[in-house]
Amino acid sequence: MNNKLNRLPMNREAGMTTLGMLILVVFVGLFAFAAIRLTPIYLNYMKVVGVVDGVRDEFDGQNPSRAAIRSSIGRRFDIESVSVITARDVEVKSVDGGFEVRAVYDHTSPFIANVSFTVHFDKVALVRR
Repeated sequence: MNNKLNRLPMNREAGMTTLGMLILVVFVGLFAFAAIRLTPIYLNYMKVVGVVDGVRDEFDGQNPSRAAIRSSIGRRFDIESVSVITARDVEVKSVDGGFEVRAVYDHTSPFIANVSFTVHFDKVALVRR
């Protein structure tokens, strides 16, 4: 048998080409840039969650009024520097057994050229009487 036919050439190279590396860097860069653009949006949402949960913890079981809840939301938004949504945008609705505090909003952030990210947030908490 002829062993020369079964052997691979010794000068064969393995690895990534410059074009492959460029495509990979662009792909990873796009995801990194998207994360940079979305991080402040989610940090702002975490502030809203903190406000809504804080209002629930403050007034739960205290038989609060709607005005007291709205006043607390306004103060907390000022302290936390929430900028995308205002205290008036938070819905305080009377339900059986208490009040439902609901913060619903959309936040749009530009990405590249005419491409934008729109993120929808909906946080609900029940303040019992």
